[in-house]
Amino acid sequence: MTVSPPSPARQLWAIALPAMLTNVATALFGLADMWAIGRLGDAPAQGAVELGAKFMLGLLNVFNFLRTSTVALTAQSSGRGDGDAGETLARAMAVALGIGAVLLTAMPLAIPLGLDVLGAEGPVREAARSYVAVRYWAGPVWLANCVLVGWLIGQRKVRHVLVVEIIANLVHIALDLLLVLVVRWGVAGVATATVSSEALKFLLLAAIVVREGAARDALAALGRKGTWARSELARLFALNRDLFVRTLLLTGSILLFARVGARAGPVTLAANGVLFQIFMLATLLLDGFESGAQVLCGEALGAQSRARFTAAVRSALVWGGVTGLAVAALYALAGARLAAAFSTDPAVVAATAQYAPWLALLPVLGVSSFVFDGVFVGAGWTRAMLGTMAAAMAAYLVLLWTLQPLGNHGLWAAFAVLFGGRAVGQALVLPRLIRRSFSAS
Repeated sequence: MTVSPPSPARQLWAIALPAMLTNVATALFGLADMWAIGRLGDAPAQGAVELGAKFMLGLLNVFNFLRTSTVALTAQSSGRGDGDAGETLARAMAVALGIGAVLLTAMPLAIPLGLDVLGAEGPVREAARSYVAVRYWAGPVWLANCVLVGWLIGQRKVRHVLVVEIIANLVHIALDLLLVLVVRWGVAGVATATVSSEALKFLLLAAIVVREGAARDALAALGRKGTWARSELARLFALNRDLFVRTLLLTGSILLFARVGARAGPVTLAANGVLFQIFMLATLLLDGFESGAQVLCGEALGAQSRARFTAAVRSALVWGGVTGLAVAALYALAGARLAAAFSTDPAVVAATAQYAPWLALLPVLGVSSFVFDGVFVGAGWTRAMLGTMAAAMAAYLVLLWTLQPLGNHGLWAAFAVLFGGRAVGQALVLPRLIRRSFSAS
């Protein structure tokens, strides 16, 4: 008897649900950081953690292409059935180690420059510098973890990643409570908790990769000429180049968001930091559909199956949209109360309540762009994704200027348009890209 393959929706949820839970576990450390430092009732310290976290986000998130490209190339290899996963892992890890070495070399210049870019001044700057000086050392480990996580997701081993993330973040939260509230290390305690949990995550991920035999395959691939063939390297660097520039634009928009908010003073900065962390919780939840789309679309492209590809896109958009509406409804009902739990400063609590309605709008606008990102990365359409991001970024910059009279509400409005604009641009170019990639299907 022939067994029917799982439906597109079932395949999507098999990847998306563990990825969503993994991403939520990842978001917990940012929320735990803001909650722990908020117990001190010190707005400048809370603002410093916000700026320090944005600095590290700006420094490292531009290299998140290591994860996304590894997912795409591993999934495409699985779709073709060519057993190229070991070579993909070897190439990606070599790039990660090279970038890590450059970052450590640039550390003495990068920290003061980054704080200047973010407009950090006075006590906030000094506290942010203390935070970054500790957390910076986790950068190379974070890069290696991007590769290991990307490889495991591309192999559909998302549950393994989930278990690792839960363990590492439970340790992170425990260290936050110990180092900030008991030992009273303040912002340095928050940063130390992050470094420690990142190192633990690497050890756990590496142990899984070794157990799966991928480490042996990757080591064997290091000595094969095919691993370093010009065509393969050109493909890798073309994909990573587009993803790097696109992520650079997205990260720049987030840093600009932090800088504009910082001009309004430490209270608004702290409130925006709390709201942004709650927004990131929704983003990382909905990002599970991006992971599902990356894997399913990558496999479909590798197998040159247009039917599988379009079914995966349709399923991701429908279920992503339903989940986005559910998150938006939750934030509309409880967003302000949730934000109030992250500070004991009455002024910060009042400011979070004033701007909390934006939390209900952003998930609806953002979910389609997250899904399309997964589709475009999985299919290798990174140049088109970069173009749509550039157009959305241009609209964002114009709105930042024109909406200044609205104050912080104008800042959040421009940020919302950034996500909605990306989705519209990607939807417009998608049909042409499908016809081009599956012309023979």
